[in-house]
Amino acid sequence: MTTHLLGIRHHGPGSARAVAAALPEIKPDLVLVEGPPEADAVVELAADPDMRPPVALLAYVTDDPVRAAFWPFAVFSPEWQAIRYAHENDVPVRFCDLPATNQFAAEPVTQRGLSADPMAELAAAGGYPDPEHWWDALVEHQAGGLAQFDAVAEAMHALREHTATEENPGVTRERQREAYMRTVLRKSIRAGYRNIAVVCGAWHVPALSDPLPPATHDQKLLTGMPKCKVSVTWVPWTHGRLAAASGYGAGITSPGWYHHLFTAPDQVTTRWLTDVARVLRAEDLPVSSAHVIEAVRLADTLAALRDRPLAGLAEVTEATRSVLCGGNDVLLDLVTRKLVVGERLGDVPADMAKAPLAADLAATARRLRLKRDALARDIDLDLRNNTDAERSKLLHRLRAIDIPWGAPAESARQNRGTFRETWTLCWQPEFEVDLVAASALGTTVEAAATAELRTRASDAVTLADVTEAVETCLLAGLPAALSEVLAALDTRAARDVDTEHLMAALPALARAGRYGDVRGTDTAALREIADRLLARICAGLPSAAHGLDDPAAAALCTNIDAVHEATGLLGTDQRDRWLTAIAALTDRPLPPRVAGRLTRLLLDARRRTTEDVAPALGRALTPGTPPVDAAGYVEGFLTGGALLLVHDEKLLRLVDAWLAGIATDSFTDVLPLLRRTFGAFAQPERRAIGERAAALTGPAVVTRDDDVDEERGSIALDVIATLLGAAR
Repeated sequence: MTTHLLGIRHHGPGSARAVAAALPEIKPDLVLVEGPPEADAVVELAADPDMRPPVALLAYVTDDPVRAAFWPFAVFSPEWQAIRYAHENDVPVRFCDLPATNQFAAEPVTQRGLSADPMAELAAAGGYPDPEHWWDALVEHQAGGLAQFDAVAEAMHALREHTATEENPGVTRERQREAYMRTVLRKSIRAGYRNIAVVCGAWHVPALSDPLPPATHDQKLLTGMPKCKVSVTWVPWTHGRLAAASGYGAGITSPGWYHHLFTAPDQVTTRWLTDVARVLRAEDLPVSSAHVIEAVRLADTLAALRDRPLAGLAEVTEATRSVLCGGNDVLLDLVTRKLVVGERLGDVPADMAKAPLAADLAATARRLRLKRDALARDIDLDLRNNTDAERSKLLHRLRAIDIPWGAPAESARQNRGTFRETWTLCWQPEFEVDLVAASALGTTVEAAATAELRTRASDAVTLADVTEAVETCLLAGLPAALSEVLAALDTRAARDVDTEHLMAALPALARAGRYGDVRGTDTAALREIADRLLARICAGLPSAAHGLDDPAAAALCTNIDAVHEATGLLGTDQRDRWLTAIAALTDRPLPPRVAGRLTRLLLDARRRTTEDVAPALGRALTPGTPPVDAAGYVEGFLTGGALLLVHDEKLLRLVDAWLAGIATDSFTDVLPLLRRTFGAFAQPERRAIGERAAALTGPAVVTRDDDVDEERGSIALDVIATLLGAAR
């Protein structure tokens, strides 16, 4: 009986090549792979021609799908190459790691316990800056074969003999894993297998080497471990999710580069830098064949100077930065994102058993020709088109169950209530877990979204939560939920006496009414509720605006703007009612910011003229008004646009005279408010205001100190003139 221990690095292309070369030489009668044994039931699917890596084994607790874990495989993963060899040569293949049923049931632990990183010690001894460079140079870029695995085993034996461990849950879990691996190995030997290949992480090789400890030793470690029911399936994965930056524990920094290393038949450096040039040309950047040739020469020269057998990622990256990107790190980041990491999305057989909800989504997406893609892309939908309308409903339904395959793009938010929507689509592998978890809500996307919105409306904490549920019902085309959600809205609105809660809830109702018109939905009941809400808002606004500090006044202004916009969607009568209410409110004492905001809204709505507004602004900016209050009024008045000051000289003069008359000791208190107000304007607007202010003629109210330093003041005025875009 012979056991061949192939110690590998997870997702290492050199290890994958070595495994692919060693297995035909070994000719094993059984292949054991590090992974959850529950996956033995689905490992045969890896032989399906429609299974294209990167893919992952998904294991989840059957009664609690949110508790899930992935075991990803890329084409350059040694484990995947072992599985494919076994299928192509009719060799049994099994997984041999600690069962997921035990891992999920046990308390989660941090995998720790080594007093130091043992790989780092080897790297330092060899003169390498970190373990990644050491492994790449000594393993990944070597020829491979059985001799490589013998050398890895020898190094790991030496490391484990001289590495101290601390007793903690992480160490215990690691020992349990290795105990189970040995248990599987013993069972395989008893089953009659005589030439076994074990593909596992290099660190585990010494624990699986002969002589094995007594079976009773391992049984003691495994006895009493808790269990739970687990389900396992295959799901698509992406290169981006293989990257260490994604948070994946066994992640690598450059999946795209590793894929290239494994799949390029020859001229690795030349082919890679040609692909880099293709990426840059796609961005309309001038990259010639001469650039590529020079980059290849530089990468090969760097590799020779560093005594490396061939150029690695460090060398091709430096060549890319220097030659192809001209030292521009922004362009290098583009190459890293699109090529070094990449977003290759795998695929699994369409007929593979799925949760009913996942199967419904797959069928619906195929019918609507929506392709799952790991790269973000924008799509425009015309809701007058039946297919586009159904796509919109599907994406909104998925968002309702917290699966944001699509996100409304900026243009969509700017055109709410129209016949056009713009979405940014990006499929994430984690959505597969979310689909399993959402299966408890229903067997179809429509049923799950309906159940979720009913629950959301009944459990809503605020009135705004209910109105958002109403809006989602209309967007997602869920009439079965709409009636119940509307009933919950009516009940909650009748009980809520907080005016600001009502104000926060109205905008979603107004948008929902307009969405209903676009989608042909009867929204009469919705409009009736919105009318009642608006009437209560108008009645309660005076008390809501009384006695507010500055943060509360700012929050009220935000709600006022939202209601003002919403009444434009509700209709002429509702708009008139709202404008009448805020016009009456301006006759009362109000916080300065609120007073300024209401005055501006009335001016924009032509309920006030410039002749009406100028005296009010003048009173707010009189010397007797505290500068901070005056600044608050200006902030409220100017929020939302600066063109008013550009086109109305009378108002500009009032603001200019007030600014010139602020006392020196008060100006520092006012300055943050002024920065916040004028800083929100676009740069061309600020320039236009500066030019108009510089052109003003006539007397200005100025306070002057006889001790003013004219020379220092002139320097400051030059800077201010430059900032305003005005000449001095």
